[in-house]
Amino acid sequence: MANLKDLRNRIASVESTQKITKAMQMVSASKLRKAQDAAEAARPYAERMEKVLSSLASSMKGQTGGPRLLAGTGSDQKQLVVVATSERGLCGGFNTNIVKAAKAKIDALVAEGKDVSIITIGKKGAAVLKREYSDKIIQHFDMSHVRNYAFSDAAPIAERFIEMYDAGDFDVCTLFFAKFINVLTQEVTPLQLIPASVPEDGATDLGGACYEYEPDENEILEDLLPRNVGVQLFRALLENAASEQGSRMTAMDNATRNAGEMIDSLRTTYNRTRQAVITNELIEIISGAEAL
Repeated sequence: MANLKDLRNRIASVESTQKITKAMQMVSASKLRKAQDAAEAARPYAERMEKVLSSLASSMKGQTGGPRLLAGTGSDQKQLVVVATSERGLCGGFNTNIVKAAKAKIDALVAEGKDVSIITIGKKGAAVLKREYSDKIIQHFDMSHVRNYAFSDAAPIAERFIEMYDAGDFDVCTLFFAKFINVLTQEVTPLQLIPASVPEDGATDLGGACYEYEPDENEILEDLLPRNVGVQLFRALLENAASEQGSRMTAMDNATRNAGEMIDSLRTTYNRTRQAVITNELIEIISGAEAL
């Protein structure tokens, strides 16, 4: 049985931890609203761009010489997997779920005989993947300096992807991130960045309107497709930021509750131990008095 001093030290330690988790929960709650607003504001723009691309791609069906960012290379042998996670921990299963989905994809591609390369965004995912796929990781983007994501943060990364694609370093690029649903739910999402993933049924979903493009579709796509890579990546980073704060807030709330339950249990044990010590002392006093 632990002595009273040890129990007091443990109670003090858990109370200190509870204060930290409570403070982190409150900080995450304050950051979540801003991150959620940014993610939700980016969705309509990204979704509308997908629809425009779908409409343009539909109008070019049957034509040859389309942009490579849309048509692809004609092969899927070289696969690039981009894994976006957080720079900081203590956010529940947020990073674990993204890495788990990415690893399943990587293992499936390797089993099919594909050449797989990995790029990581965020050190938490990089640290885990490096242990198993160190020979496949070709680059890491450190985002620890970013407090609130802007398009200028995503644009250089998107440009790097396009440069690699033009150089023939990969045929297909898939991005893994967590889409924010609500505070309790974040959905791990694989998104094909390059070549552009165009919904088959999205071509007619432009409000019932029929558009004629000037200049022609091919010229518009040449300008729009590189921007779409940046837009989709920017959206994914915003979704990740909101998901991270939501997951951290939930995790810290659970940790605070668990710390409270542990404190109650330790205090109960402390009181029982203290009562046992007092009882033993009383028995010794009474026994000594009777012996006299």
